[in-house]
Amino acid sequence: MSEFVESVKFKVLDIIAQVQAICCQPSSTLKINGRTFNIVKVLGEGGFSFVYLAQDTSSGRQFALKKIRCPTGNEGVKEVMREIEAYRRFRHRNIIRIFDSSVEQDRDGEGKIVYLFLPFYQRGNLQDIINSNAITGARLPEKQMLKLFRGACLGLRAMHDFRVKPKATVNSSPDAASRDLLQESARSGLAPPSREPSPAPDMRREIHHDVDHENDDHNERHKLLEQHPRDDDPYDDEGSESKGYALLATKSRGGQTKANVLFDGDDELSKITEDAGADAASGAEGIHTPYAHRDAKPANIMIDDEGEAILMDFGSTVRARVECKTRQQALIQQDMAAEHSTMPYRAPELFDVKTGVTLDEKVDIWSMGCTLFALAYSHSPFENTQTMEQGGSIAMAVMSAAYKHPTNSPYSDGVKKLIDMCLVVDPKGRPDIHQLIGATDEALN
Repeated sequence: MSEFVESVKFKVLDIIAQVQAICCQPSSTLKINGRTFNIVKVLGEGGFSFVYLAQDTSSGRQFALKKIRCPTGNEGVKEVMREIEAYRRFRHRNIIRIFDSSVEQDRDGEGKIVYLFLPFYQRGNLQDIINSNAITGARLPEKQMLKLFRGACLGLRAMHDFRVKPKATVNSSPDAASRDLLQESARSGLAPPSREPSPAPDMRREIHHDVDHENDDHNERHKLLEQHPRDDDPYDDEGSESKGYALLATKSRGGQTKANVLFDGDDELSKITEDAGADAASGAEGIHTPYAHRDAKPANIMIDDEGEAILMDFGSTVRARVECKTRQQALIQQDMAAEHSTMPYRAPELFDVKTGVTLDEKVDIWSMGCTLFALAYSHSPFENTQTMEQGGSIAMAVMSAAYKHPTNSPYSDGVKKLIDMCLVVDPKGRPDIHQLIGATDEALN
């Protein structure tokens, strides 16, 4: 109940802030990490978070500013830090980048507020397309729909194929990373930085950074926010690893909370540090350590200026393969899914997690089947008349895979086949991400 009260309080405060912003009151301006931003409008909301369109007053650049309220203080911030690490861990053409982050004391409450600076995509997300089509009766051309679907699958492939380099080799080539940064600066026409930070700084070094270097951190943030994703980044046609520079600056200034306070003496630190230093993209080296998004859905797939699908929102992301040896472990996974995985797109094995099973990345395959169905028919397969208006249960419909294609579908059998191969109750019967991409290529051809 306390979380509900805090959530309502948070929304009321932000609604007031938006009314003030419309009236051009001073509160429509935020100062974060030494820079000033105008809040233009609200882009979205959910739970304890709001996403704003924010404009840098000095450069004029626009960002999607995600504001996450953490009423539980440091514990809540640690959860958000895991999301931030996921943004940085998966570097891929079809995965959203993060520019910067900041942790501050909540002046209106006892908790903390975390700000994340993300790219602003004018075309919105796939859910925006679905909502528009539901009103107008329009349909996406099949080829465009499948290309968007394939792009999201490529982003998931980077997560499912993720490999962790052995600890001994982590950060073994900082000079190469620095060269990438200098090359990126040269391409963007920006002056190279005065020193050569790694684009993926070791988390332990970042967290326990010496206070004397606070001004250096501040200058790095400024350089980062002046850069932007390049249209000519050296991606191959499969969406290989980006060479862009992304520094997660969590250092405190003024009223902000120092990151080392959050993790000092925490057993979780070593695990996060290992992940943070292991930014190996999919490749032959390292230990295969797949991650699952666990909340793949149309609202979490953006469309960039080139019409490419961009996977985002990693608050639900976990190591994919979880063995539930005891009933307690199974219930923990079930509760996590209930909190973080949207019900109409949630895999059936997450509704009633059984003891003795191993959950894996196939949960995302189910979600992608639901996403493609929603793109094609303007609603998810399990949000229909029976479940939404006649008192039916979405959970029961999901666990029995009770869905039907419309009889007047304008799409080919190839689209139906893609959906059906994903929406198999037994995860062993679903394709892996490579097989799904291959089947999508066949449908495109």
